[in-house]
Amino acid sequence: MKIPDTYAVVITAAGRGTRAGGDVAKQWRDLAGESVILRSIAAFAEFPRIVVTLPPDDMARGVAELAGPVVLVAGGETRSASIRAALETLDGSGVTHVLIHDGARPLVPPHVIEGVVAALEAGAEAAAPALPVTDALWRAEGGHVTGTASREGLLRAQTPQGFRLASILAAHRAFPEGGADDVELALRAGLAVTATAGDEDNLKLTWPQDFRRAERILGAAMDIRLGNGFDVHAFTEGDHVWLCGVRIPHDKALLGHSDADVGMHALTDAIYGALAQGDIGRHFPPSDPQWKGAESHIFLRHAGELAREMGYTISNADVTLICEQPKVGPHAGAMQLRLSEILGITPDRVSVKATTSERLGFTGRGEGIASIATATLVKG
Repeated sequence: MKIPDTYAVVITAAGRGTRAGGDVAKQWRDLAGESVILRSIAAFAEFPRIVVTLPPDDMARGVAELAGPVVLVAGGETRSASIRAALETLDGSGVTHVLIHDGARPLVPPHVIEGVVAALEAGAEAAAPALPVTDALWRAEGGHVTGTASREGLLRAQTPQGFRLASILAAHRAFPEGGADDVELALRAGLAVTATAGDEDNLKLTWPQDFRRAERILGAAMDIRLGNGFDVHAFTEGDHVWLCGVRIPHDKALLGHSDADVGMHALTDAIYGALAQGDIGRHFPPSDPQWKGAESHIFLRHAGELAREMGYTISNADVTLICEQPKVGPHAGAMQLRLSEILGITPDRVSVKATTSERLGFTGRGEGIASIATATLVKG
């Protein structure tokens, strides 16, 4: 979604976050190779204006470490004072709407941000993401449960919270004592607040264990596997070859235990390799007579299904056929379509191409065909 030019975001990072532990303030702590505040800023990279509040003593560090078009504002004694200072910098700048986000929520998904913007664009005075309360609620005193409370109509608040700039700035000016969050101030000012969809991954880093959870989320999102496959089949007597699932007339055939589809075999091994699941021979032993003359789509489909069972999506597949004859170019489109059908992915994620070996080696002498393939698998 394209963010309108009149939108800005304020990212609050002027606190010290002592409950999170560690030797430095939580906004500067490393989270899977990047600081928390940099990850929060990156989530709003599409916004034309980004304002970040920092503790006054951290302004020099902010200038040094927060690259890009970011405006830094020294925070005040309270969260509300820091946000008001940031909003005041936007007054008169042409900004019509502002999103206010906790810098300690570095994993906010794009759809959460887009939901808030969409509500504002549809005419909402204010909008904020939230999740329904699903756990039972208890009252306690002295370490003992003393009663229960209804969760009917309760929501767990998240950020970014979005507003018309003039409205939320007026609310901050009218209630300088602040509130639990900006939605509270908006409600005091009589604004109608639309609840949009939140996300469980949009957690606020408050306690030490929150960092461990965030690292698990990031680890899952970045689980990318690459696999390579290579196969060779010699020519024998025949009148056609099977290449990447397409029957091509030729004055020879390929010799193999199955249908000898060298391209499909290489791609199947690439997927197995990315999964660390061996090769075709492990799953379909050539010593087993049931696979004699088998069509290779059986092997490839099994590899694709195994990837899905293990939680992976096939992001792309690239196959190169190495031969002098037959000519592959006229059939490449059909091969691409066939492989995509077997794997259950769109054709634009499959590449099939060919090259010669400049008449060198067994392929150059027309003794057979080789193939190499690469597959990319992504989990998360």
